[in-house]
Amino acid sequence: MRDAGLPEPSGPQGSGQGPHGGDPLDRDVWRLRSRACWDDAAALLAPRAAAEPGPALRRTAVLVERCMFTGAGWGAAEDSLRAAEALATDDEERGAAACERGHLAYASTLLGVRDRADEARAALGRAAALLTPRSPTRPLLDFRRGLIAQHLSDNPSDATAAFQRAHAGAAAHGHRLLLSFTWRHVAAMAEHDGKIAEARHGFTESLRIREELGYLVGIAPALASLAAVVGEEAEAVRLRAEAARLVRLLGGVPGWLAERLGLGALGQAAGA
Repeated sequence: MRDAGLPEPSGPQGSGQGPHGGDPLDRDVWRLRSRACWDDAAALLAPRAAAEPGPALRRTAVLVERCMFTGAGWGAAEDSLRAAEALATDDEERGAAACERGHLAYASTLLGVRDRADEARAALGRAAALLTPRSPTRPLLDFRRGLIAQHLSDNPSDATAAFQRAHAGAAAHGHRLLLSFTWRHVAAMAEHDGKIAEARHGFTESLRIREELGYLVGIAPALASLAAVVGEEAEAVRLRAEAARLVRLLGGVPGWLAERLGLGALGQAAGA
């Protein structure tokens, strides 16, 4: 499948307020994260993350996101995750931490760092046992289980079902950034099945949400995916050119997309 296992994030979205949140710290972290400044975002969270489960988990999500986009920073993400796991005090926090562990293990497997597929499945299974059906983290868990089914288990039917559950949950909880990911992956499954009009609609919706949110680091991948299904070569060329411009603007991030667009040297520098 084209774009198999796109190395993209999908971190916790808070309690229905979208990625910006109501906290000034969360807004500052979002601005940095959305512009690929993950180290700076993690540094802002570090003081509270030392003692509070929520900030510790958000810091972990930021650092895992950096791994996914750049292929670097695995040790820092693992250390942050262990700290978040140690601070968790209830099933919701433990389940959310297990969800992050599953995602980090998935990313390591997908990007060829180390095969941790069994760990990824076990961690997401543990998260499913800990999180209630109405947990705000449940849509994110469903999405990540869809990624496992799609890219590690090669099970398109299970992947589609998981992405659809995640999509409905993200809409119900008002998790707009996650909704951009579910639109994107539902569209990818439609493209895989030859349903090009559905794929085009899903990729368009994903791009629209990311632009509205100002999720700059995620716009280039959305443009590139839409370019593959627009049907008009001139428009496809324009979309790919804009994607390349944004990748250059961010210094070669995402690294995988930089390579695909013929900007491999930039991508390698970003992941160094």
